[in-house]
Amino acid sequence: MALLSIVLPSYNEEMNIANTVKTLSELMERERIEYELIFVSDGSTDGTFSEIKKASEANPRVKGVQFSRNFGKEAGIFAGLELTVGDAVIVMDCDLQHPPEVIPKMWQMWKEGAQIVEGKKSNRGKESIFYKMSAGLFYKIMSKLIKMDMNSSSDFKLLDRKVVNVLLTLPERNTFFRALTFWAGFDTRTVEYEVQERKYGASKWSLWSLMKYAIANATSFSTLPLQLVTLMGTISIIFSVILGIQTLVKYLMGNSVEGFTTVILLILIIGGFIMLSLGIIGHYIARVYEEVKGRPKYVINYVTDNIRGNVTGSWKK
Repeated sequence: MALLSIVLPSYNEEMNIANTVKTLSELMERERIEYELIFVSDGSTDGTFSEIKKASEANPRVKGVQFSRNFGKEAGIFAGLELTVGDAVIVMDCDLQHPPEVIPKMWQMWKEGAQIVEGKKSNRGKESIFYKMSAGLFYKIMSKLIKMDMNSSSDFKLLDRKVVNVLLTLPERNTFFRALTFWAGFDTRTVEYEVQERKYGASKWSLWSLMKYAIANATSFSTLPLQLVTLMGTISIIFSVILGIQTLVKYLMGNSVEGFTTVILLILIIGGFIMLSLGIIGHYIARVYEEVKGRPKYVINYVTDNIRGNVTGSWKK
């Protein structure tokens, strides 16, 4: 019988663990789906891993690990993927904002031959207008950068074992899970869902963290920002030539530009372009530096007793 693995990255989700285990276990048993739940505590500072261990002792299908520190959601997802043994894997949020009732639809699509089932948001729930606008802008920018339609995309998706194996063979340290599943190709279908309200706790995402996430993922998956450096250089040259011609014409007409206002303005514009370009190049150099060092994506500190086999990073019980 086919096995479904569900990966649940968790950061300070102590209050959600028990409810998530109960909800998903009841759903899987009702639908008669063989399953395992893989919780990855991303360096949580509350009792998240204690709750995972408690759930694991009560239900052997529940497994979990604790990172030595916070390595980020991308690391949590890939750690979960590495720990799975299922024929298909679903990645979803631990707070159940990704609705569990969609899972049977994904499972059925997989049984019908889909290798990737992409969860697509039809409604973002009760988020603030400002947050919705920020998220919308983020996805538009990312779609342009990676040349893939990521509108309403999320980490909520089902992957066939073949797809999981492909993702785990990628040597890169800076990953963007949502985009990599697009890049991988395979037979992809979509299923719409509405974002649910959290039952406990608050979202860990802020505008600042979303901006950092966008910059990190854009530079890890696309070279377009580097091409913008060339564009800014071209704009600067064109602007300088136009200003130079204007100044020369005025000089020949005996009406030369007085003072240093124009010169200062030109220096400020060119200087701004140069500093921005250096920042973009510096960010890519930092990415190369991180990749060259070859450090693991994450380090596991603790595991539940039912974890078997080797996992990336050093760990202890």
